Amino acid sequence: MDTDILICGAGAAGLTLAVDLARRHIPFVLIDQAATPFAGSRGKGIQPRTLEIFEALDVADRMIAAGGRYPAQRHYAADGGYRDEATVAATAATPTEPYGEPLMLPQHLTESMLRTRLAELGHVPRYGHTLSGFEQDDGGVTARVTTADGEVDVRARYLVGADGGRSFVRKALDIGFPGESLNARAVVADLALTGLTREVWHRWGSGAKQISLCPLQGTDLFQLQMPVPLNGQVDLSDAGLAAVIAERSGRTDIVVQAVHWCSDYAMSARLADRYRVGRVFIAGDAAHVHPPTGGQGLNTSVQDAWNLGWKLAAVLRGADDALLDTYEEERREIAADMLGMSTRLLDAARQRGDLRRGREQQQLDLGYPASSLSLDERGDDAPLRAGYRAPDAPCVGAGGQAVRMFSLLRSGDWIMLRYEPATAPVIAPRAGLRIVTVGEHAELRDHHGHLRDAYGFAAGDIALVRPDGYLAVLTHDEQSPALTACVEKLI
Repeated sequence: MDTDILICGAGAAGLTLAVDLARRHIPFVLIDQAATPFAGSRGKGIQPRTLEIFEALDVADRMIAAGGRYPAQRHYAADGGYRDEATVAATAATPTEPYGEPLMLPQHLTESMLRTRLAELGHVPRYGHTLSGFEQDDGGVTARVTTADGEVDVRARYLVGADGGRSFVRKALDIGFPGESLNARAVVADLALTGLTREVWHRWGSGAKQISLCPLQGTDLFQLQMPVPLNGQVDLSDAGLAAVIAERSGRTDIVVQAVHWCSDYAMSARLADRYRVGRVFIAGDAAHVHPPTGGQGLNTSVQDAWNLGWKLAAVLRGADDALLDTYEEERREIAADMLGMSTRLLDAARQRGDLRRGREQQQLDLGYPASSLSLDERGDDAPLRAGYRAPDAPCVGAGGQAVRMFSLLRSGDWIMLRYEPATAPVIAPRAGLRIVTVGEHAELRDHHGHLRDAYGFAAGDIALVRPDGYLAVLTHDEQSPALTACVEKLI
């Protein structure tokens, strides 16, 4: 079997990469050693930046319709009294940021909707397919895949390991995975129960005796979370979980009817030394593992795939292979910062039961200003710098219809914005580059100045936006040699 990309692992990262490649018409094979899709809630928060990515993949509205807002946390005192506090910082949508707060959607529903989108694009994951070995050469990767019908060879130009924290791909490449155990062990479970309102996230106790029951939006279940001792067996039976809920909550009216999924795990923070070895890459939990605090894991994994997908497609279509080195250059630093933040939040949760989340967790301010792909020729006082997320902005088309900046990004192309230029375009049209002129008599009109204000545009300014919605170039000069060189090299 021959293909361009072999993706090992059909979790959130692997599915996101698959959908992105499918919409770009790049041949791939997506495999997973599990016999069936994941069925639990492990990652239940989708951050605003990830919602923007899912909008580009045409799944955000489905997810929002199925999920819901994070409820307030209800902290119970020993005497039965309680206080409620907001779980996340929620703000109204703005012209530049269309999603003001995280969405709660259990991981199995998120992945189900990605699989549905993938099916619409003509592809399905191959479950019960285990990567058992691979070798690479100058032309590609030869992988051995074990199936129920025997072993098959897959020849791919590139291999991506999105196969989780115990990644076979990472271990086969002998990539170091340094980090530390966080001396924390927890149980997470999805339960059907009675006795609690679904209007709030219920929390009892502190330290090692904490327990919480969160209504899972999009389902009729609650997610149980609780720390457990580092060593020894934990009773994960229906009766065992019911007993510990009664003990830690002090309530006898909470009745567990069924346990739909349960996991017992030790927490650690680890970051892979490398994200690429030749024609093989790692992404998601294969590259970084972390505590669940802050709702960063699934989101960071999705954004790994979002960064890698367009670069693989570009190189397969003739771009310089060095473009693929920027995947590690850009994403590894992001993961390192995320690990530190998640660990700090874990400490706050262990000490005070504090799970509040704010702007830092929404991932809207993350970017790649130091990347070799980022070119900024404007002054330091500009409100927006190359390397950061391209803001949304409502505009009007020449025909009078509403046009959002994000609607342009759905094409997956590079977008060059020419703001009120005085001359015809200098850059010649080419495949993969959409040149959009903004002006009173141009194809796109910025009547209310949203684009001008968000990007800090003056007449004659140019913004070159990458296929993943980050700014590659900001310049006052459309004839800039550096702009021309960037276009010639990357598109």
